[in-house]
Amino acid sequence: MPINRTDFTTHFVTWAEQNTSTHRCLVLTRDTTTTPIIGMAWLAILPRVPSPRALHRMSGDVQCVYVIPEARNTGLGGHLMDEILATARSLGLERVTVHSSPRAVPAYIRHGFEPSPRLLQSHMADHPKG
Repeated sequence: MPINRTDFTTHFVTWAEQNTSTHRCLVLTRDTTTTPIIGMAWLAILPRVPSPRALHRMSGDVQCVYVIPEARNTGLGGHLMDEILATARSLGLERVTVHSSPRAVPAYIRHGFEPSPRLLQSHMADHPKG
């Protein structure tokens, strides 16, 4: 059952405040009082196990890129992606992954993402407990 907008907003704000050490949020705004925030992108920053080549390793995962419907197809999502990748570079991340909707795959490819035969996933819902 979907949660109502007010409850979701409250939960989301609390979650964002509690996860500032592991997630970076970029926000697009416009100069208006009706809808000042028009887009956002979230980058999760994940520590990796040390290796003999690098003792301090981090990777990133794009977990959300969102632009309000009336501002889509204007390049704003691409701008958010450029900024997310610039943030990842400035943090020295080894790689950045994304789990995309089929519709957004071409946009991610335009920004340098590519399929990897070595990045595998297991859907936990497909595995019964115990």
